[in-house]
Amino acid sequence: MTTDQGLLFAILGLTLAGFAWGRLRYDVVALLALLATGLTGLVPPAAMFSGLSHPAVITVAAVLILSRALINAGVIDVLARRLTRVGDRPMAQVITLTGVVALSSAFINNVGALALFMPVAVWMARHAGRSPSFLLMPLAFGSLLGGTLTLIGTPPNIIIATYRVDTGAPAFGMFDFLPVGLAITLAGIAFIALVGWRLTPCRSQSADNGELFEIENYLTEVRVPDSSSYAGRSVHELIDSVAEEADVMVTALLREGERRRMPSTYEVLRPGDILLIEADSDGLQALIDVTGVELAAGETAESEEETDKTAGELTLAEAIVAPNSRLVGNSAGALDLRERFGVNVLAVARQGKRLKQRISHIRFLPGDILLLQGREESLPGAMSRLGCLPLAARGLNIARPRRVALGAGIFVAGLALVAFDLLPVAMALVGTAVAMVIAGLLPSDDAYRAIDMPVIVLLAAMLPVGQALETTGGSALIAETLLVAADHLPAFATLALLMTAVMLLSNLVNNAAAAVLAAPIGIQIAQGMNASPDPFLMAVAIGASCAFLTPIGHQSNTLVMAPGGYQFGDYWRMGLPLSLLVVVVAVPVILWVWPMTG
Repeated sequence: MTTDQGLLFAILGLTLAGFAWGRLRYDVVALLALLATGLTGLVPPAAMFSGLSHPAVITVAAVLILSRALINAGVIDVLARRLTRVGDRPMAQVITLTGVVALSSAFINNVGALALFMPVAVWMARHAGRSPSFLLMPLAFGSLLGGTLTLIGTPPNIIIATYRVDTGAPAFGMFDFLPVGLAITLAGIAFIALVGWRLTPCRSQSADNGELFEIENYLTEVRVPDSSSYAGRSVHELIDSVAEEADVMVTALLREGERRRMPSTYEVLRPGDILLIEADSDGLQALIDVTGVELAAGETAESEEETDKTAGELTLAEAIVAPNSRLVGNSAGALDLRERFGVNVLAVARQGKRLKQRISHIRFLPGDILLLQGREESLPGAMSRLGCLPLAARGLNIARPRRVALGAGIFVAGLALVAFDLLPVAMALVGTAVAMVIAGLLPSDDAYRAIDMPVIVLLAAMLPVGQALETTGGSALIAETLLVAADHLPAFATLALLMTAVMLLSNLVNNAAAAVLAAPIGIQIAQGMNASPDPFLMAVAIGASCAFLTPIGHQSNTLVMAPGGYQFGDYWRMGLPLSLLVVVVAVPVILWVWPMTG
């Protein structure tokens, strides 16, 4: 081992430890790795930022924009609305949701597909009277499987396609990944639908009293206005007015700074009283319509201008806080949501626990489910800017056929340019994204917001580091070590060993980083065996994309962790047998489609 190789391996070891530690975001870890290789001379200064112009980085950015444009056009909403008619049988829900999200993940970013269908899954679970936990992990794993179907389904495929050029062959095409991806996706969905969902933990109890937690039960503050006919009447009369329409309970009364828990039903209401109401969104709306009480939105007072807004001008929506939401770590008061975004947070539910703090004091976490109030025409845009995912029952857009047809037509045209090799992938997809913007399917500002900059920075930083692994001979050294270990193994076993190693790596670090680091090693192993590099690159692509063992290996796994109430160790229960199934199915299909002697 040379000095440069030892130095690079030390940097990579610290980088992998930083990814697994998770205290620093993965793009920051990648930038530190890039700076370290630059300062030590392992990456020439002129090449340090060459990753920003790499075709893989440009392609990933274009795919993210296209994903957002297709969602805006309503193309995916058409599928999502059909899912609400599946019924309440658990196996039917699992196979339908997992299959549809897998299909969607083949053509839009798999995290984007999951983000759209996850609220649908929560809604379906709620209406079936079950915990969302039995649907969300299968949904996340389905999005990972579906990403393996096409070139644009997941960043590792895009990365691997560009590495094939280094072997003297043209880059993998749009559907070169389909045979292997389809085999493992069908096998994976069958396993998840028949067995896997039964291995998911059920997170459905409240920590307070052990009762089953129903996500529709929210705590909401309402105020008795001066003009209310219920001022001077009892709490019982207020609740009794909607007793036949809704299940509403008063859990606390706030009056002149004093909080009274579980007030007597004979308590006489006064103008300005704030009541803490437990009700679902429909029951809350009924109470407002019948009695004329006003939403207090977590505050003890409102301005005259605010009270002039009538309930009829406003609408309610339920939404999930996404991991990258600007709400995370902040409170409604700190962000001044009403003035800046025109929304009120009326209620919060978190991981099966009823939050009984004042709403204005709650600091939001990823996966919190919020009841939001805002103007009908502006609420969807506000949720998008805040990074919240609307629940299906209230958040899906009504599809407009013309926009759906236009968006689908532009996207199919872009895919055709790639599939028939009429244009390079990056050029074709960037052109398609620009066409979406020109057609009015995606505002230009939203196009920039659609780009997940941490992923872009990660790729741009790790590509030069991966190149250093090759130029220093580090990848050849690792390949030689693996070849010695697999000296007496048949070719298929060597391929399975590589795929398993990359799969384990991908469960600890970002999947794109795993692909960047493992691709040169796969090429070196192929050269050492005098074999075609194609099966080894395919093995790396599958291994990097199938991170089922931990919540940190892929954003899809992280996204469902809080809403599903999962713990770190829950993932391997279904993820381990699914990982083994992927290896067993993928290796023979790879060798059949991409033989060693190709």
